[in-house]
Amino acid sequence: MRERFFASDNSAPVHSDVVAALVEANAGHAISYGEDRWTTEAVAVLRDLLGGEPAIHFVYNGTGANVLGMQTGLAGYHGVVCTDVSHINTDECGAPERVTGAKLLAVPSVHGRLSPEQILGHLHAVGVEHHSQPRIVSVTQSTELGTVYQPDVVREISRICRRHGLLLHMDGARIANAAVSLGCDLASASRELGVDILSLGGTKNGLMFGEAVVFFRPELAAAFPYIRKQGMQLASKMRFIAAQFTALFGGDLWWRLAGKANGMAQRLRDELSRIPAAEVVYPVEANAVFVRLPPEVVDAVRREVFFYVWDDAASVVRLMCSFDTDADDVANLVGLIRRSLD
Repeated sequence: MRERFFASDNSAPVHSDVVAALVEANAGHAISYGEDRWTTEAVAVLRDLLGGEPAIHFVYNGTGANVLGMQTGLAGYHGVVCTDVSHINTDECGAPERVTGAKLLAVPSVHGRLSPEQILGHLHAVGVEHHSQPRIVSVTQSTELGTVYQPDVVREISRICRRHGLLLHMDGARIANAAVSLGCDLASASRELGVDILSLGGTKNGLMFGEAVVFFRPELAAAFPYIRKQGMQLASKMRFIAAQFTALFGGDLWWRLAGKANGMAQRLRDELSRIPAAEVVYPVEANAVFVRLPPEVVDAVRREVFFYVWDDAASVVRLMCSFDTDADDVANLVGLIRRSLD
């Protein structure tokens, strides 16, 4: 019996279509560093999906996509407005600040989201030499708390950025889940809302490895090839990243996989809501469920099914659903929780 975790969508296996694409790309030789037909095809696929003529570059992982993508627009005296729970603030080991030299200007979030008004609170520093100068606003879609920005909110954030000469970066590690939740395509969830730089995720939705950095304003990408190389994110065998992106985004596979994960999260939320001792603490809008459980239940259940404790003091755990989570997995987890309460 295979192990099933609710720890992270990174724990899931690689989708079989992606494995097949990797096997196909493994036939024969190809020119290195992205000068191959697979990379050319993947860029064309993503441009067709996202619209326009964005500059698109592949990297190994999400931290590389976020940090190096933002670095193109940052000097050491700049600041990045983000939420306190954003991945760049809490889970990248200080890489954004160490690598770019810029300061993260973290603001308290409401259910993981940044409000347009919070950006305005940092604009008092513009032109004052004693303060980091706001340059980028970074939003996470979907958020680290499993919620989703509504399009009008992102559009308003973009308007503020334009008005004040800021760039809008979107950490889209789970943008597929957000798009499915909103019922829109990827272009409507990013480019059409005024996003300048997108970290386009795939690893959390069926890929083995690899993310894409998308510059909807191609002039921002002029230095990126050098930044990527210096940042140790240039893959010599680029075809193996690119082939995966074509498999995932060349049809509707990305939508189906994200939809499955979202649907299982909603199912899990509904089942947990029937347990009086379980309190779902954030809206379930993508593929994450945050629930408060008695501490003794957390310990007992984690011995059988692994997941992460989000807030130990409040006994809140994070349960992530993946593209391969199914109804039996949900039933098994909920059953373990119920039995631990008896």
